[in-house]
Amino acid sequence: MANWSDPRSNAAMRATSVGTGAAAYDAGLRSYMLSVYNYMASGVLLTGIVALLFANSSAAPAILFGPGLLKYLIMFSPLAFVMVLSFGINRLSTTAAQALFWVFAVAMGLSMASIFFVYTGTSIAQTFFASAAGFAGLSLYGYTTKRDLSGFGTFMVMGVFGLLIAMLINIFLQSSALQLVISFLGVLLFAGLTAYDTQRIKSLYFHIAGTDMVGKTAVMGALSLYLDFINMFMFLLQFMGNRR
Repeated sequence: MANWSDPRSNAAMRATSVGTGAAAYDAGLRSYMLSVYNYMASGVLLTGIVALLFANSSAAPAILFGPGLLKYLIMFSPLAFVMVLSFGINRLSTTAAQALFWVFAVAMGLSMASIFFVYTGTSIAQTFFASAAGFAGLSLYGYTTKRDLSGFGTFMVMGVFGLLIAMLINIFLQSSALQLVISFLGVLLFAGLTAYDTQRIKSLYFHIAGTDMVGKTAVMGALSLYLDFINMFMFLLQFMGNRR
C-alpha cells in the first residue's frame, strides 16, 4: 500500500495544534496578569493597613514630625527597595523578589502614615476609591486596546522627570499655584502610565512565557502598577483631600 495521507487531515491536525497552542498561551497570559494584579492589590492593601495602624500608634507623631534621622529613614527606605528590585532583579530569586516587594509595601505604609495627620479620614477614603475606579478603567484600556502605547509611554516617562524637577524647584519657591499645577499634571501622567504599563506588562509575557522569569516579571509588573496607583492617589489627594 502506498504511503499516503489525506492532506485535509494534515491541515486539520495543524489547525488543532495551532489552536491548542493559542489557547495555552491565552490561559498562561490570564494567569500571569492575574498574578500581577493580585500582587499589586495585596501590596496596596498591606500598605494601607500598615499606614493606618502606624498613624494610630502613640509613637507616630514623634517619629514622623519630630527631630531625628528615623523619619528620613522611613521617608526614603521605599526608594531604596525600588532601586534594589529594579537593578537587581536578574540576580534575585523569585522568592527573594517577592519578599522584597512585601517589605517595600510595609515601608511605604510607614511612609504614607503622615497623610492621616494632614487629611481627614473621609477624604482619604473617597480619594482612594476614586483612584481605584480610575486605575481599573485605565488598566483595562491598556490591556484591551490594539493601539501601540509605547511612544505615548515614552512621553509620559519624560513628563515624570520634568515633574520631579518642578517638585524640587517648588521646595524652595513654596508656590501654591505651582503645587496645584504639579498635582494636576501628576494625576494625568500617572493615569497615562497606568495604561502604558499594563500594555507593556502584557506584551512582555510573550518574551518570558515558559521561562523561570515569569514569577519575577510578575513581581516587577506589580511594582510598576503599584507605583502608578500610589502616585495617582497621592496627587489626586491634593485635589480632593480635606485638610484637618
